[in-house]
Amino acid sequence: MHYYDTVISGATVIDGLGGSSFQADIGITDDRISNISKFTDFKAHQKVDATGLVVAPGFIDVHTHDDRVLIDEPGMLPKISQGVTTVIAGNCGISLAPFRREDRSWDISPPGPMALLGHWNDYKYPSLAHYNAVFDAAPAACNVANLIGHSTLRASVMKEFDRAATNAEIDVMLKSLESSLSQGAIGLSTGLAYPTALHAPTEEVVQLCKSLIDFGAIYTTHMRNEEDKLIEAVDETIDIAMKTGADTVISHHKCAGRANWGNSRTTLNRISEAQQKINLDFDFYPYTAASTILLKKFLSTSEKTTLAFSGPHPEMVGRDFFSILEEWGCSIDKAVERLSPATAIYFRMDENELRQIMAYPGGMVGSDGLPVRRGKPHPRLWGTFPRILGHYCRKEGVLRLEDAVHRMTGKPAKVFGLRDRGEIREGAFADIVIFNPKTVIDKATYEEPETPAAGIERVYCNGELVWHDIAWTGARPGKRLKRITA
Repeated sequence: MHYYDTVISGATVIDGLGGSSFQADIGITDDRISNISKFTDFKAHQKVDATGLVVAPGFIDVHTHDDRVLIDEPGMLPKISQGVTTVIAGNCGISLAPFRREDRSWDISPPGPMALLGHWNDYKYPSLAHYNAVFDAAPAACNVANLIGHSTLRASVMKEFDRAATNAEIDVMLKSLESSLSQGAIGLSTGLAYPTALHAPTEEVVQLCKSLIDFGAIYTTHMRNEEDKLIEAVDETIDIAMKTGADTVISHHKCAGRANWGNSRTTLNRISEAQQKINLDFDFYPYTAASTILLKKFLSTSEKTTLAFSGPHPEMVGRDFFSILEEWGCSIDKAVERLSPATAIYFRMDENELRQIMAYPGGMVGSDGLPVRRGKPHPRLWGTFPRILGHYCRKEGVLRLEDAVHRMTGKPAKVFGLRDRGEIREGAFADIVIFNPKTVIDKATYEEPETPAAGIERVYCNGELVWHDIAWTGARPGKRLKRITA
């Protein structure tokens, strides 16, 4: 007689490694998968009949800005409702920790993209160790692995961002980065397109990335340009990876602006060539609209721009930016200033090109969701993973289901060094999603973005049921994950 905490029976198993599905029962003991077979003689505290359903590893959202929401809203409903059991936080050069600065002049309106993480009034996290302690004292419903943001490091030592960091400032940033890596951070992220890092030369990034090797850490980048200089930005990213040897991920790869549609043929070829020499990967999200802070330079290359959040003018949320401009009768610069801190949704990409990027072998899935209060976030916050499974796999056939699951699980676990995650196998952590392959689909829209997906039946994190019956169970078994590559 075998004893288990949970037995999932009659499942169609997609194990996360990209191979064909198979039929099996799954036994969970404590926080691990303890048996995969056909069970006959057993007892279990909980028995789940998964006949007609798919059992897969919990999804890994490789691109998030969840640093603060993990602490403030630990149920993580936008993520667990999609089947996500692990998030990579601290992307695009923005992380909540480590931040040290005595100049409190921007308490209400932090510089540039740092506003994506909400207010900065509390200054609770001068080191990653401080952040870790808060998370460990009250964990979230899902796991987290933390990147350290280049812009956050710069903001700790620089009052103005329209220049390169000095050698002395880089030394301080290096010490802070290395301290964070020793405290469990998995790597460094940059947001070179943003005002906080746009003037950072390549060499500044190279100096920081060289320190990653000793820690086995990774480098992720929101590149310097995703528009007319996209190809040059890819070349810069490859150059940084070549000079430093750091494993590298290009964030939310896209070609933004109608004049640049079609350039992914060149960028994907560049990536393919570079992959023969270095560890280079990328992630994408399954939408043709982007979302970030409200920036003047993005307006001219967008087919349409809608306001997703505004601190001083929440009544304008959901409206077209240019309708606000017309109503106010002011300049673009003045409107951006009056609305900020603000985020917007920019309709900038081509559907056919999105599919081409999606179909490229090995691209990972990341939501790039922006948790906002008193706003209308991009629907990718709630819909990314079910949209891939339902729309692009079942309805459109862009990816086979097993390949899509691999890009959400086994592939990112390997790239980010998350040992014993992203697989359905004996001994792996019991991060599991059970979904209905016939009904799974995103329900979040631009009009109603905070709508849970359909077809996600159950979600387990570290062996505990966190999502069931379209609701969070209240369980908070999330762990901080480290990068392990050896």
